Amino acid sequence: MSRVTNIPSEIKITAQQRDEAEEELREQQKPIDYNTLEYPIEVLVKKYTDGLDDDTNELFIPDYQREMAWDNIRQSKFIESMLLGLPIPYIFVADISDEDNDSRLEIIDGTQRIRTLAGFLNNELKLEALEKLKSFNNFRFDDLASPRQRRFKRTTIRMIQLTEKADEDIRRDMFERINNGSVELNDMEKRRGIYDGPFLEFIEQLSNYPKFRKLCPFTDPLIRRREPQEFVLRFFAYLHEYKEFTGKIDNFLNDYLRKNNKNSFNRQSMQADFETMLDFVDKYFPNGFRKSQRHTMPTRIWFEAISVGVTLALREDSALDPKSMSWVDSPEFKKYTASREGTTQPTVVRRIDYVRDRLLDRP
Repeated sequence: MSRVTNIPSEIKITAQQRDEAEEELREQQKPIDYNTLEYPIEVLVKKYTDGLDDDTNELFIPDYQREMAWDNIRQSKFIESMLLGLPIPYIFVADISDEDNDSRLEIIDGTQRIRTLAGFLNNELKLEALEKLKSFNNFRFDDLASPRQRRFKRTTIRMIQLTEKADEDIRRDMFERINNGSVELNDMEKRRGIYDGPFLEFIEQLSNYPKFRKLCPFTDPLIRRREPQEFVLRFFAYLHEYKEFTGKIDNFLNDYLRKNNKNSFNRQSMQADFETMLDFVDKYFPNGFRKSQRHTMPTRIWFEAISVGVTLALREDSALDPKSMSWVDSPEFKKYTASREGTTQPTVVRRIDYVRDRLLDRP
């Protein structure tokens, strides 16, 4: 006796469905005007670094982009490719013209390349692990022969520049599509698969607090990449061990997460610290964890400094009522929380202690 298997019949697309699909496509298509340009490296770096400290640089990194993710080896490989004259992908930027941005260029794709070039020209990057140009290992830019320095600075990079007609939705959508499918799991996504446990579940719970999401308005792509959980993990890790960590930040966070997953942690006390900190920030920081009204999202560095600094101050004075909050806009604090400051132990201590001391009105 033969066995009959029910196989669903193939759905046939009608002429009406085709017409409706074409109409939807026409509605969703947005004309994007752009120009193809070429700039020497020296000019690109100048556009990025001039005004970086006070966020007036012509070529700037938007809040929805990630912090510096390339390690020294990957940065060195990129510089090696530039020295060898290998093809480099286009950098995508958008011309931003509004009341806060006078025709500045927002980097949509290429932040790691721009940061690497700036770091190299400023002698902050020492080349390492080069395989083709082994004799250049341990070189900084100033170690290159003068003719080679000049040739490197006038090497051009191609750029796709969207005109001012490209609104923020288009820019964010383009950023996500350029990076989708070609980006490895980030550190927090990896931790979910490797270090799952009670403490990570606790982090997950706190990351979904409505007040936290209000003060830290993440975009949908960053939520999918577990950025809220990354922020909460950094808060606790720095709060408890910010003066002790050494080495790479991802290793520090992994060790902290592993340790708390394995051992018992004081859930009630840690939750109280988190909630009290959020209440204080909500009351005294009008922009939450954003740098200003025009910044649509918080940055990790800004969040770490404020959240941990606030908690440390409240531990010393639970009824804290700051005399002044003007320091938030001071050049000193902007310098301490600039992206190029990075996450070395001295810089982390400096910006966290700065927030604590300003809140407690210490000199």
